[in-house]
Amino acid sequence: MKFKNTQPKAVSGLELWQWRQNAIQAAIAHDVPVAEVDWLLQEVASLDRLALRLESFKNWPQIQLELPLADLELLWQRRLCDRFPVQYIAGVTPWRQFKIAVSSAVLIPRPETECLIDLAVAAANDSQITPALQQGHWADLGTGSGAIALGLAHVFPKATIHAVDYSLDALAIATANAENLGLSERIQFYQGSWWQPLTHLKGQFSGMVSNPPYIPTSTLPTLQPEVMLHEPHLALDGGADGLDCIRHLIEISPSYLRPGGVWLIEMMAGQAKIVQELLQNQGSYYNIQIHSDLEGIERFAVAYVNANY
Repeated sequence: MKFKNTQPKAVSGLELWQWRQNAIQAAIAHDVPVAEVDWLLQEVASLDRLALRLESFKNWPQIQLELPLADLELLWQRRLCDRFPVQYIAGVTPWRQFKIAVSSAVLIPRPETECLIDLAVAAANDSQITPALQQGHWADLGTGSGAIALGLAHVFPKATIHAVDYSLDALAIATANAENLGLSERIQFYQGSWWQPLTHLKGQFSGMVSNPPYIPTSTLPTLQPEVMLHEPHLALDGGADGLDCIRHLIEISPSYLRPGGVWLIEMMAGQAKIVQELLQNQGSYYNIQIHSDLEGIERFAVAYVNANY
């Protein structure tokens, strides 16, 4: 958490109730989701949803906060006025069954990205390759907070996960997440660009999963200020048409994946057709599939590498 080194501070239930009322009104005035107030209080005051919904904490004589109430107010004002994401304020975000540490050094893992893990499981189960793709080596390229690597380690207990990121600050957070969740022995972390640190395992990977930068450069200024102003552009900017990184992954991945290995990425709405064409034209892939997210947006591409590559 951002405030992990701050001395805990006790306040009365009435004080915190009054702060919550004011925070909710301020959220409405600034067009910030009101639900963020209670989510933040769950993190900083260890209040549960029922206590917040019933406001039963109002009469409690004392509540321990992770930071002084004045500091919480300053952070909340930064959320409202600077559009600083609430996940960065709390320093954590939920993702699948995990609670993942985040900071402005990493992209905030999105709920739709959770589908990548389910698609990886489905792809591995559909494969006729022996030995099964659920084991061996898997790569998470552009790991950021480590969310995808953590998800893969959980669903593929017999696999070794190799997580790569260009940012040392991101790798520090990803490594800490793996340690905190008891998965550090299953995940190996590397600093570098895409496959480059993994040349010693060329041709041996059962699968590759990536949520690469895919936003066109000219689109970045139109993103929500929470994203544009505070999330790392390295993890967002996909070049002129948003496909620079995806093209690279399509071109180079077949030499790293074993025959029948899985290639799986997230992409932006509207990119599915050209990504499918790029995969087909590369000539090394078969069984190319496009999958939609929970909103019905074509968001994911899955393909397998030909045995004769």
